Amino acid sequence: MAMLQVNFFSKAMRREVTFHALVPLDVMEFPGQTKTEKKPIKALYLLNGYSGTYSDWISFSRIRELSDKYRVAVFMPAGENHFYLDDVDKGALYGEYVGNELVAFTRDMFPLSHRREDTFIGGLSMGGYGAIRNGLKYAEHFSRIIALSSAIITYKIANASVDYNDGIADYKYFTRVFGDLDQLQGSDKDPEALILSLKRKEAAVPGLYLACGSEDFLLDVNQQFRDFLIAEQVEITYVESSGAHTWDFWNEYIEKALLWALQ
Repeated sequence: MAMLQVNFFSKAMRREVTFHALVPLDVMEFPGQTKTEKKPIKALYLLNGYSGTYSDWISFSRIRELSDKYRVAVFMPAGENHFYLDDVDKGALYGEYVGNELVAFTRDMFPLSHRREDTFIGGLSMGGYGAIRNGLKYAEHFSRIIALSSAIITYKIANASVDYNDGIADYKYFTRVFGDLDQLQGSDKDPEALILSLKRKEAAVPGLYLACGSEDFLLDVNQQFRDFLIAEQVEITYVESSGAHTWDFWNEYIEKALLWALQ
């Protein structure tokens, strides 16, 4: 298992960026054991949550163990509290970076499969939203989306008033990240609109795995998105079980979600 911290100049971000990589290149072989056939490696692009960093998944989860166990490369960029959305004014295109540029860069750097069927995107909380949004916007790259305790806050902040504050962030923050909140519904930041756009174009819609704890403060928006996906007959696996917005829950479901993606 190769574990790396990679720095490179991102054109989408207009600066040097850093991500962690887990790449199961090395395999321990024993005398008399059949040699493992080397194949292009499947890849998961795994996004952190609000106030987190690219090191969160390495620090707090079993992802290194799972990467080695299931022979899946895992790449962990930073969202920097920007919900993995493009900030055109600032010249920091987080969505383009994780949804397009990082995929191309890692495929050039490592022996990854270039097949859509072998390429997944996932995340937790803010990263769950980022995985949904960019997995759908760049659906030509991703066949599976893993979304744990997703902050699908578009349901709450669309058309919000100037005094809106959800206890974590306020109207000014959300308008800085999402733009004009009166124009949010129907935009490419709206997961429902992205699903409908793919269906209109008769393009392949990635399969989605949603999991959320029954004590999670984001449960209502996950249920709302689940109901929309079911109504639109989109392939979805939805799990709701005891748990809160914690690493205990995410550690349990990242393995289950990874197995679902690999099946």
